[in-house]
Amino acid sequence: MTKDLKREMRPGEMLYPVPVVMATLGEGDEANIITIAWTGIINSKPPMTYISVRKERHSHPILSKTGEFVINLCTEDLVKATDYCGVKSGSDVDKFKEMGLTKEPADIVKCPMIKESPINLECKVTQVVELGSHDMFMAEIVKVHAAEELFDEEGRMDPVKAGLVAYIHGEYYPVKRTPLGKFGYSIMKPKTKKRLSREAHMKRVEKNKQKRK
Repeated sequence: MTKDLKREMRPGEMLYPVPVVMATLGEGDEANIITIAWTGIINSKPPMTYISVRKERHSHPILSKTGEFVINLCTEDLVKATDYCGVKSGSDVDKFKEMGLTKEPADIVKCPMIKESPINLECKVTQVVELGSHDMFMAEIVKVHAAEELFDEEGRMDPVKAGLVAYIHGEYYPVKRTPLGKFGYSIMKPKTKKRLSREAHMKRVEKNKQKRK
């Protein structure tokens, strides 16, 4: 088979990689965690996201009633909990208890955040779209919480430091450290590339100096 040949397949969810998150919803004894791979950003101003949930899932009626949830980003350390919360039903087990996860109060929504997650997005549902197997809960991101260790000395956040994971065809993969480029690099002038490279080198030198102190 040559590289030019491609196999035709039936229509399916072949958009990879996708983020995998644990969404928290409900409050008190009703609080639950549901693992979601069908999620993403759909608008910038206001910042909006969505999660798609099957109608038969335990979390669906809770979401429909409360109209709010928290997206908790998942890391390599949370992979086992992420998988567990995707295959177990909240109607049978307390996922927080079983996975040793801590409920952390959110600022705006009533459902808890997951303390062990490094980045939490509080969300309020604005619209529900019935699609077939899933209902898409579109929501505005009303507040974001990020772990202090993700920020550098200049206050810039680097989410890759968290050890995030992605989902590809039924498996979890780590998001690696080394980037292939940054937004706009394909049209960047050589002079700008050289300056940025020099600045990055100086930062590394200074960081190594601080480590040796």
